[in-house]
This record gives sequence, structure tokens and C-alpha cells, in this order.
Amino acid sequence: MSFMTMLSRKFVLPTAAEALPGRAEPVRLTQPHAVLGRPLTPPWPEGMQAVCFGMGCFWGAERAFWSLAGVHVTAAGYAGGHTPNPTYNEVCTGRTAHAEVVLVVHDPKVLPLAALLKLFWERHDPTEGMRQGNDVGTQYRSVIYLPDEAALAEAGASRAAYAADLQAAGHTRAITTEIASGVPFYFAEDYHQQYLAKNPNGYCGLRGTGVLCSPAVPLPESAEESGA
Repeated sequence: MSFMTMLSRKFVLPTAAEALPGRAEPVRLTQPHAVLGRPLTPPWPEGMQAVCFGMGCFWGAERAFWSLAGVHVTAAGYAGGHTPNPTYNEVCTGRTAHAEVVLVVHDPKVLPLAALLKLFWERHDPTEGMRQGNDVGTQYRSVIYLPDEAALAEAGASRAAYAADLQAAGHTRAITTEIASGVPFYFAEDYHQQYLAKNPNGYCGLRGTGVLCSPAVPLPESAEESGA
């Protein structure tokens, strides 16, 4: 296989028939959240909601959420593809169709979805297609995976509003963010979880467009800057 053929495959999602087979067993997580100290896996407290955001490399994306007031737990993982329980190495081949995502479990009474969406739009570039900055490939595409149809509608309206913000600021590229509901989430391996808390000088490619999302939705006052 030529280098150009391999490169072109990084920009094309495989079909289910082309995808790697995966496995029935999920990844075994052995550690609690490195920052919040809570179990990564459910069950979660009553009233919590879960949403997945893909913003490029999940290391920096996870750090953007874990310090927000109202977040119960975050986790790095994979979603949006065909391969069940994929490994990181499999996702990197581009043959699973998964994106690197961050699972955000939050209390909507403290931290509404609208506030999470504002952070999502502002902290990465949702117009880059199958890449994010120097990270190239389908696994780095911009995605939002939601729990139900009501959240799906809210995210769709938010995308339209931010598209107008980008246009008003002179950006000519269209938003490529994929939005869907009912998408399975697969946890990434232990060493990816809260990676930048364990490796403070580790790689973070998270960058926004510099355009604010309107209408402005403030984060809770006790939220901390993620530093990403």
C-alpha cells in the first residue's frame, strides 16, 4: 500500500463491512478518576446526564471539562464507529470509524447542556473535518453524541447559532460537527484517562477559532479554568 493511499484513508470513514471486528469484552478500568476520585463507570447518581464530545485528541478535551462545577465525572473513550470495544491502536488505524471523545457526566441543574455546548464550540475548531490542527484522521473529527431527542434538538440549534457567529466573524468554512443520539460509548484504556492530570506537560492540541458562541451561557461561578 502506498503512502498516499494510507493518507487518503485517514479522511474516509470505513463501512461496517470494512471495519475491524473488535471484541465482546470491554476494557478493564482499574483506577478511579485521577482528579475527582470517583468511579469512571456507572451507576452514576440519580439525575445525572451523559454527553460525549469529540474535539480532536481526547487528552486536552477531557481536561477542558473535569474542573467544571456540576460535572460528576469525565472519561476518555471512543464512539461513533462500528468496532465494538476497540483499542487505541485499532482506532488509530482509521479502520474502526470511531472518534476520540470525552464522556461528560453532569448535573443539568448545576451545569446545563447549553453551557457545555458553549465550551465545546469555543474550545476547538468545528470546521476542520477529519482533523483538528496537526492531528489528522477520522478519529479527530468534531462530534457531539447525546442521550435523547430533546438534547439532539438543543445541540442542533446551538450548531446553527454558532455557524452564524462564525459567518459574522468572517469565517468562510462550514461547521462539520456530527451530531447524533443513542451512540454507544467505549472507555479508553487506563493510561488515557485524565492523561494531562497524570502528565502535566503532555501534549494538548486543543485550539479554538477565537469566536465566542452566542447567546452567552456562563459556566457556574465555581468552575476553574482548564488550562488547555
